[in-house]
Amino acid sequence: MLTTTIQVALGGAIGAALRFLTGVGILRFVGSSFPVAILGINVLGSLLMGMFVVFAAHRGLTQLNPFVLTGLLGGFTTFSAFSLEAVSLFERGVFGLAVLYVSLSVGLSIGGLVLGLIIARGIWA
Repeated sequence: MLTTTIQVALGGAIGAALRFLTGVGILRFVGSSFPVAILGINVLGSLLMGMFVVFAAHRGLTQLNPFVLTGLLGGFTTFSAFSLEAVSLFERGVFGLAVLYVSLSVGLSIGGLVLGLIIARGIWA
């Protein structure tokens, strides 16, 4: 368990650094008021996660999942993990649960952020 936790932590640190550098690079290249950097990172991370899931399964490398999926790509973008869970539900044929998961994830996450802003502004503003 400790080895797996270290793999996740190391991958997460690398992924977070890559997210930062990729975001800065995209913003310098594109320079947009639309959050194109985060959108690009989310799409790229989801693409890479989809590719790695199949690659690891076909090559017998699933032992790398904690480092690559949870750590590296999870640190790069948690949206990739969200995308994998949503697609897994769709592929298992539980469409209602998939739609519920996507709706609740997006709605409650945005709601949680708004609530956090309201609480923090009430305390520190």
